[in-house]
Amino acid sequence: MPPEVSVLASGDSQALDSAFDDAELIIDAIFGFNLKGAVRGAAVDVIDKINESHKPVLAVDMPSGLEADTGKVHGRAVKADATVTFTAPKVGTMLYPGLELTGAPIVADIGIPEELIEENSGYRYLDAEEAGDLLPVRDPMAHKKSVGQVLVIAGSRGMSGAAVLTGHAAYKMGAGLVAFAPPQGIAPVLNAALLEAIVWPQPETEAGTLFWDARSSLLELAGQYDVVALGPGLSTNPQTVEFVEKLVADIEKPLVIDADALNALAGDAGILKSREALTVITPHPGELARLYGVSSKDVLADWLGFARRAQERFGAVVVLKGASTVICSAEETTINVTGNPGLATAGTGDVLTGFIAALIAQGVDAYNAACLGVYLHGFSADIAAEDIGELSLMASDVIEYLPEALAWVMG
Repeated sequence: MPPEVSVLASGDSQALDSAFDDAELIIDAIFGFNLKGAVRGAAVDVIDKINESHKPVLAVDMPSGLEADTGKVHGRAVKADATVTFTAPKVGTMLYPGLELTGAPIVADIGIPEELIEENSGYRYLDAEEAGDLLPVRDPMAHKKSVGQVLVIAGSRGMSGAAVLTGHAAYKMGAGLVAFAPPQGIAPVLNAALLEAIVWPQPETEAGTLFWDARSSLLELAGQYDVVALGPGLSTNPQTVEFVEKLVADIEKPLVIDADALNALAGDAGILKSREALTVITPHPGELARLYGVSSKDVLADWLGFARRAQERFGAVVVLKGASTVICSAEETTINVTGNPGLATAGTGDVLTGFIAALIAQGVDAYNAACLGVYLHGFSADIAAEDIGELSLMASDVIEYLPEALAWVMG
């Protein structure tokens, strides 16, 4: 015998309360993925009662009230413990606040061919298996120069740690050789902090930052390495800003640009578009806002839109960092689903720069290197948070837990 199904009349609030009291599981199927804007009418009261019931909630396709394309909520939305979505994840379940409302995501196959999904979707997300497939394979005859050389142009007086984190992260991600090209005043600090790295001291300003006198030396060094990581801890000293603008235009090797190097380009971001070598930029919302000349609130209100337009405008692979990091190439967009609030601490962006630079140096194409770097960065943080907690998480922990994340994705 099929189970008895009771149908409640719209507006019968007392009967709904009684039904929720007796329920062991609530299945939310009020709206599908076509909802736009705010929930109205009787559904508002139903959603409130679902959220107040303290019963397990399973959403069908999308938590009701959540926009499938944006992850936004305009008023009310169901907070599900799990969501069964069909064919493929919906974008809104991977962006905040949608990611938080979705609970455990479950993708149900309803027979649509994978090739058709890939052909008609401009988005992807990595899982552990796909991430493992992107990892570079080391040749048995490999040597330190064949598996990738990274030059780190970073740091200044008082901010040597940014350079150290970038270089350490690059080594941990498999780079065969990492070298620093810092202001000469912090060279001894870097020598002591990362014994495996080479240090090439450069001329500095009175403030202990890089400036124009280092140009010839840095261009010569850049030509000897596979990729350059530029920006962490460089400072916003006016002489350094002017120097970095010209350096970005002149370096002919792949660049991963972060932090103060992005701030330096805020006055003339067109330099990025003019570069012939591949470029990855890794802004957080504030840095992207400065590149665009808008507010951070504008970026946050149109997360996907700004990331994609930035890719078109600057011609670079764009990594827009945040609770749901988005990576854009000219052909595709990846939404990352790893990571946790413990990453909201100083230095984690520097670590990501090192991860991405090392993967590019080992031959992974720029877009996949960015996607894989972001995935492993978040996954390492997730493993660390399980062990030591989110509140205690530091940037260096992301580096130290990377081997566990790599072991997991490698099977």
